[in-house]
Amino acid sequence: MTAVNGLLTAIELATRQRDDAGQAMAQVVRRHAQACQQLEQLESYAADTSARWSVTSQSSATPQIVGHYYQFMARLEQTIEMQQGAIAEVQRQRESARQILLDAEVRLAGLARLLEKRRSELARVHSQREQRQSDELASQMHRRRLLANDNRE
Repeated sequence: MTAVNGLLTAIELATRQRDDAGQAMAQVVRRHAQACQQLEQLESYAADTSARWSVTSQSSATPQIVGHYYQFMARLEQTIEMQQGAIAEVQRQRESARQILLDAEVRLAGLARLLEKRRSELARVHSQREQRQSDELASQMHRRRLLANDNRE
């Protein structure tokens, strides 16, 4: 039974590790969604700014204002690229967390199968032991009857 108890302890630990990996995965998924949302906001802001500029530029704009606009748009584009890089990093973290979760689930499933196999083996051994005892009892009863019959004759 100690083998089964050891497996139960291993399963408990593997379950905690799987749950922790699931929580880490959920956290990375949330960070990914937030990063994507932030990128969408930046892109939307850039598009709105560009649309406003096209209307504003049709009126008289000084070269200094035009220079500031292009400088601002370059910085905004740089920020968008940085956010895309952040999303790529979170995506790598997400894939890593997914793999860790998958490994934890596979380990837990393997331990559960091993536990079931050990329990089945213990039940089979127990059944064989009971059958042997039952056969032995039947054999003893049969011998007693034979002896009793011999003594009567």
